[in-house]
Amino acid sequence: MTKVQTSIDPGDAEWQAIDLLPGVELMPLAQPVPEGSIHRARLAAGTIIIPVHAHPADEYVAVLSGTIETGGRRCDAGTFWTTPAGVRQGPHVAITDVELLTIRLGAMGAFGDDT
Repeated sequence: MTKVQTSIDPGDAEWQAIDLLPGVELMPLAQPVPEGSIHRARLAAGTIIIPVHAHPADEYVAVLSGTIETGGRRCDAGTFWTTPAGVRQGPHVAITDVELLTIRLGAMGAFGDDT
């Protein structure tokens, strides 16, 4: 972390496509811990299903806009959920175009491994 306050304005960072998940884009914002991530995520409505998966680190998610279904629960803008390390989550289905803010406190792990 720097020793000064920093900011990222909406036009300052670029969205990065995720090859493994067509229609998902991430905008990295910060790395709070080694291998961790604070990022924005965009998922396009009707085309995105992120399969059931687990991460080896705790994860925190806030729905900034839109509606997403996760593990059968509908989450609208303003919803916040937490998933402890090693706990299976999902599937995540974008009901409308959705934007998330995600904080993951460690490595992503082998994404897509739902065992």
